[in-house]
Amino acid sequence: MKQNESDIQRPITPDEKKKRLFLEQKKTLDIFLANGAITQAQYNKSYGDLVVLMGMQDVASELAK
Repeated sequence: MKQNESDIQRPITPDEKKKRLFLEQKKTLDIFLANGAITQAQYNKSYGDLVVLMGMQDVASELAK
């Protein structure tokens, strides 16, 4: 069986890892908000803090579009 190039995983860069972690954390906040575990104000604060602490302003801007 011939191995397809897409089957070979390339190493994940530290920036990609950081972005994936950020997106997972945002997803968790989204779920909390959707289930009423946190208020919109709590979400906004936590998300804003997450963006700043992880340095993901560019990613957050892309998500907002």
